[in-house]
Amino acid sequence: METINPYQLTTEGIQEPPTSFWERMKYVGPGFILSASIVGSGELIATTLVGAKAGFILMWFIIFSCMVKVAVQLEFGKHAICYGESTMEALNSLPGPRLGKANWSIWTWLIMMCAKMMQVGGIVGGVVLVLTYVFPILSVGQWQAMALLLVGASVSLLVYRGYYLLIEKASLIMLGSFTLLTLASLVALQYTDFAITADELASGLIPSIPKDVALLLIAMGAFGITGVGGDEIMAYNYWLIEKGYARYTGPREDNDHWEQRAKGWIRVMYWDAIMAMFAYTFMTVMFYLLGAAVLHRMGIAPEGRELIATLGKMYTQTLGSWARWLFLLGAIAVLYSTLFAALAAWTRMFADAFGRIGLYDFTEPRARGRAIAVAAWVIPAIWALLYMIMEDAALMVIIGGLATVVILLIVVFAALYFRYFRADPRLLPPRWYDAWLWLSSLSIMLVAGMVLYNSVVVTAWQMLRGSTD
Repeated sequence: METINPYQLTTEGIQEPPTSFWERMKYVGPGFILSASIVGSGELIATTLVGAKAGFILMWFIIFSCMVKVAVQLEFGKHAICYGESTMEALNSLPGPRLGKANWSIWTWLIMMCAKMMQVGGIVGGVVLVLTYVFPILSVGQWQAMALLLVGASVSLLVYRGYYLLIEKASLIMLGSFTLLTLASLVALQYTDFAITADELASGLIPSIPKDVALLLIAMGAFGITGVGGDEIMAYNYWLIEKGYARYTGPREDNDHWEQRAKGWIRVMYWDAIMAMFAYTFMTVMFYLLGAAVLHRMGIAPEGRELIATLGKMYTQTLGSWARWLFLLGAIAVLYSTLFAALAAWTRMFADAFGRIGLYDFTEPRARGRAIAVAAWVIPAIWALLYMIMEDAALMVIIGGLATVVILLIVVFAALYFRYFRADPRLLPPRWYDAWLWLSSLSIMLVAGMVLYNSVVVTAWQMLRGSTD
């Protein structure tokens, strides 16, 4: 692990914030790690699935889901910079019942992560499905099991040492490579029979709600995954802290110097989060348009064992059959980037959560490093095992997305608590920010309510009716 402990704030670590645009750009990075973890599950699979099933009519909802949640992310980030608290340490300060040393929110998160395991297990399966097209022998049972374990082990090798700079740079490279391929496919689309018309594009920007309950649930699951989800927002604190934002700000002090430093590094964080938002929103729209223009018109959707073959049609139908291999390489890159970034974040969150429960001291660097290393090997093994049991990557991703909506509720509660009960009076935001935060919070709560209603109430009613018929 690094010799400097980024989770401990000292006066020696203080650094003045950059003031020019280009100087600020040198400190951008945490948001793009989140982008790498988002694109594989949210954009490539869930967004494309919604586009394939709904056509253009839900594009506005996908864009909205990417942009609206950032305000909650910013509130978490501000809290991390001001207090230097990791996510679980911050959650442990929330009001409400406790079990042992940990707050209810930490225990709820741990339960929800059981379902989230399926989501990333689906991504592991997606990587293996791509590899089966390159090496057909991997479709055989024992070889596929070996491939699953090798994929998991390779991610573990990259993550278990926990170095931030490696995670940041690898995420950017993997994310950028597939973005260029997808952009080329979307441009080429306009020179084929699948070209998108102005009317179709306009229809996707007009808000409308589908009457199909199944389609609505898929869209709600995608809301939890596209853009920053609950787990990405929770992970953001760790990347900000490890990048140095909190350490550079220094321990909270009652003087003008600390106030100016805090405002300066919060401003850098705004640039980081908003630039990342534009990047993954652009990527999301590209995937959605390809799904709506190609797959919806062909009447097919990326599901089950045909997931990768179906997704590949978005590229072969636009660039030609030669693009199949480019797509396979790109799909490996983008899905693997999700595994890589997600595992890097999960190792920290699980290590932190277990520390708050009382299993060890998360603040001690060597103990934290050992916990992250162990988690880096155990978590991918669970992902691989879950895919071996379920064998439906798309379904696993959507199930994880629904669990993410519940995690988002915890995140919203925490963000509002941080804003109104723990915010430093010297750093109160302007009114437009509060309006955005409330729009974000209410949207998340509305979607979560619809998901719970359709998943539990409607399903129970249909089962009851079926039993009485």
